[in-house]
Amino acid sequence: MAKEGFWHKAFHLYYDGFRQMTLGRTLWLVIGIKLIIIFVVLKIFFFPDFISHHANEGEEADFVATELSHRVIP
Repeated sequence: MAKEGFWHKAFHLYYDGFRQMTLGRTLWLVIGIKLIIIFVVLKIFFFPDFISHHANEGEEADFVATELSHRVIP
C-alpha cells in the first residue's frame, strides 16, 4: 500500500467534490462570469491607464512622485 501525500489527497478531495456537484456547477459559473465582468469589463471602462497618458516615456516615476508630493503637501 503506497502512502498518499498531502497534495494527492487534496487533489482527490476537490476532484470528488466537484464531480458530485449539481447546483454547485451553476453557482461556480455565476461566480466566474461575475469575476470576468469585474476584472475585464470594469477595468476597461472605469480604470484607464492614467499615468501613460499624462507622463512622458521613461518619466513615469517622476510623474508619480510629483503628483504624490502635490497631493500630500498642499
